[in-house]
Amino acid sequence: MTGRIPSPFYIQNSSENKLVGDILFPFAYDELMCHKAGEGSQPFVHIWRHDKAIVLGLRDRRLPNIDWAMEWLRMHGYAVGVRNSGGAAVSLDPGVVNVSIVMPNPSGRLEFKEDFELMYALIRESFAKLGLDAAKGEVAGSYCPGEYDISVGGRKLCGISQRRQTKAFIVNAFINVEGHAYRRGELVRNFYEVATGGNMELDVPKVEPETMATLAELGGPGVTVRTFVQALVGTLESWGGTVGRHPDKPSMQELERMVATLRSRYDRSGGSEEE
Repeated sequence: MTGRIPSPFYIQNSSENKLVGDILFPFAYDELMCHKAGEGSQPFVHIWRHDKAIVLGLRDRRLPNIDWAMEWLRMHGYAVGVRNSGGAAVSLDPGVVNVSIVMPNPSGRLEFKEDFELMYALIRESFAKLGLDAAKGEVAGSYCPGEYDISVGGRKLCGISQRRQTKAFIVNAFINVEGHAYRRGELVRNFYEVATGGNMELDVPKVEPETMATLAELGGPGVTVRTFVQALVGTLESWGGTVGRHPDKPSMQELERMVATLRSRYDRSGGSEEE
């Protein structure tokens, strides 16, 4: 399975129209599609962007001043939510492309590294189409650090997290394509200063903004959100994917209920990363 998504699968590219408002809607969408995949629906890849948001990890929700820090972000115009997957705080804006792979796992196997390798293979092949050589491995000083940080020239462009259900799973990635990576790093660092009450000895990422970069910065002026998404979709099509909305897509009522569930379960009291 490593490096490929079982065909046939659907590629839903929503990146042309960036999302606004509640940041939990795309996570609710993927959560519902994951339930459906566990019941036999075809695999699904979701590509999307958001206008202005901060997505927190479950570990962030447990920081001593987190309620004030979340309110501080909202006062500065950011949509704020806690995702139901691993990792830590991530800054989203129109220059960041988000990718979710939703796949069934009927045997219930816990192949964490295989699942991360799948996303890494997708990003690596897509970067190669733009003339960039992607490496994996934690980048010290980056935000949302992890073993599967994806970097070019030692600077992080992409982070990966995972959400598992009983019979299916989701692998998420954010890719800094355009915009100001340094400013995103400063924002996340400032968030942690507020959330910890200035006690940076707590178990939080020690963010050094200069460790982050964008594809446009490292790949030259020809690299944009559009050209990256074209490369990404091209890779997925070569793997057997079909562009279009999944026939089992959830209704708005289902989405609204799931958003409320995610907020009550994770925004207020943390929770489990698996079901």
